[in-house]
Amino acid sequence: MIHLFSVYLLLLLLRPSSAVTTTTTTTISQQFKEAPQFYNSPKCPSITPTHNPTTTTTAVSTAVHVAMTLDAAYIRGSMAAILSVLQHSTCPENIIFHFVTSASSNTSLLRAAIFNSFPYLKFDVYPFDDSQVSGLISTSIRAALDCPLNYARSYLANILPLHVSKVVYLDSDLVLVDDIAKLVATPLADAVLAAPEYCNANFTFYFTPTFWSNPSLSSVFDGRKPCYFNTGVMVMDLDRWRAGGFTRKIEEWMELQKRIRIYELGSLPPFLLVFAGKIAPVDHRWNQHGLGGDNFRGLCRDLHPGPVSLLHWSGKSKPWVRLDAERPCPLDALWAPYDLLKPPFSFDS
Repeated sequence: MIHLFSVYLLLLLLRPSSAVTTTTTTTISQQFKEAPQFYNSPKCPSITPTHNPTTTTTAVSTAVHVAMTLDAAYIRGSMAAILSVLQHSTCPENIIFHFVTSASSNTSLLRAAIFNSFPYLKFDVYPFDDSQVSGLISTSIRAALDCPLNYARSYLANILPLHVSKVVYLDSDLVLVDDIAKLVATPLADAVLAAPEYCNANFTFYFTPTFWSNPSLSSVFDGRKPCYFNTGVMVMDLDRWRAGGFTRKIEEWMELQKRIRIYELGSLPPFLLVFAGKIAPVDHRWNQHGLGGDNFRGLCRDLHPGPVSLLHWSGKSKPWVRLDAERPCPLDALWAPYDLLKPPFSFDS
């Protein structure tokens, strides 16, 4: 009797290569397991709406809004991030996800993938027109940083519904091990955004000598104590962002970069130019970043000293890539429990 696994391999060998490619593309939504459902504790307040967060402008103040970008290349990381947020939340049913995708991607396929793994999730998907920013992007030290979707975080105030006044932006290469409600509760005071600051970093590294040698440019930091912060984890007041026109301010620096090269690192420096020294600080436990190694070699990194609420594999290498290659870094074992990818040759429906 021929084993079912042998039949599967035979079919793969006999199938035309074009069909294999098509099947791989069209079955992304079946590549991931369904996540367990998580429920609110009895003390959680109820929120409305319960199914479609884009249909109302009232009664959503107790909701936690989370924004993430979503694309096929990083969807495995996105799945793990979503699971980690829900698993460690006291009120997971009060979390509303807002996924931003490239308008040129297969949005319906990405939506189906999220729904199949999280059928109970409150979420919406918003297309981002790459042309809004593609003409403003300058080449950086790593090609992956030049993807237009990396810049979508600068346009969240325009993309998300007006009733979303406060959002937590999260990259796709991280996992939370603490309740996201604690991060949302960060007091912003008069700031537009909050993020962990790293004032011991060499801030001059993020800009070119051309920038620092031009007083008309470097004077932008006069009267400020500029500190590095990572834009992969931010609490953002979208009402203040809209009122202050901060998307346009970021674009102005990008336009200048096209004429005079003043930085090397993609979407981060414009944020630093506009916000460094003006943000509300967040405890470092909420962004243990750099676990993907540096942007050149992707070497293994250790945790920063202190407690941990969020692990972030920013940098060249991603944990799922290293795990698949059987060359993981020690900390990649902390990401693995959130991986929803089905095992190879799984016949689950």
